[in-house]
Amino acid sequence: VQLQAFGGGLVQTGASPRLSCSYSRRIFSNNAMGWFRQAPGKEREFVASINWRGDTTTYTDSVKGRFTIARDNAKNTVYLQMNNLKPEDTAIYYCAAGRSSYSGRQTHDYTYWGQGTLVTVSS
Repeated sequence: VQLQAFGGGLVQTGASPRLSCSYSRRIFSNNAMGWFRQAPGKEREFVASINWRGDTTTYTDSVKGRFTIARDNAKNTVYLQMNNLKPEDTAIYYCAAGRSSYSGRQTHDYTYWGQGTLVTVSS
């Protein structure tokens, strides 16, 4: 397994869970990492990305100020801290490894995908 996400579950509106994704150092230590999500009946959408060094981040507008992406290359882990969750954040969240050290917002910018972890936000 090259990417594996953890931390999903059923939470209440306003909760602040953190997702984690472990990755293979050999393959991904020099790659950007991203989080995407897919809500029921909708297409997979970009949530956030972080470059290989961890000093450049990008977010979709709907999560700016609420979500924070970070990585710890020593632990081969990328995180998504989610604060003040809303019911519309309900989705399966996927971590992905970018094609390069800096990656974009499109799914085709990413090569490897984790299995996804479901986050359900109750109102």
